[in-house]
Amino acid sequence: MSQDLKHFDLEHFLPYRLSLLSNTVSEGISLAYRTAYGLSVTEWRVIAILGRFPGLTASQIRARGMMDKVAVSRAVAKLVEKELVAREDHEEDRRRVLLRLTKDKGRTLFRRVVPLAMHYEEQLLTSLSASERSQLDALLEKLQAAALALNASDQEQP
Repeated sequence: MSQDLKHFDLEHFLPYRLSLLSNTVSEGISLAYRTAYGLSVTEWRVIAILGRFPGLTASQIRARGMMDKVAVSRAVAKLVEKELVAREDHEEDRRRVLLRLTKDKGRTLFRRVVPLAMHYEEQLLTSLSASERSQLDALLEKLQAAALALNASDQEQP
């Protein structure tokens, strides 16, 4: 076994830790909207993105949320079926379909669930001081930029 593998400590491997944190937080927030509204994590993410950025394509939603293409497609289909999301033709390119929250059900649900999610975030962040929150924000932005740059350079490699 190589020396690197002997010293691999999964519990301190940053990507693993970030994934665990993300999954733990998503699970906590999802308890509120899954029980009350029957939404999956992906469905909520689609609603949250469309609530903030109306009139996106499924591909744009996927890119904004860094989500799996198939998962987004399934979530959109379910949300359309539940009359929470509406499809509309793109004015300039009829091959593209824009997605929006429906005026009644979709927007109402968004307005009800956002406070639940924000309350969870508020409760989670009480464990950090104001200074730690600022540091965390700055560090997350720095890591996101570094990861995007790394991914871009990896794609340029033959």
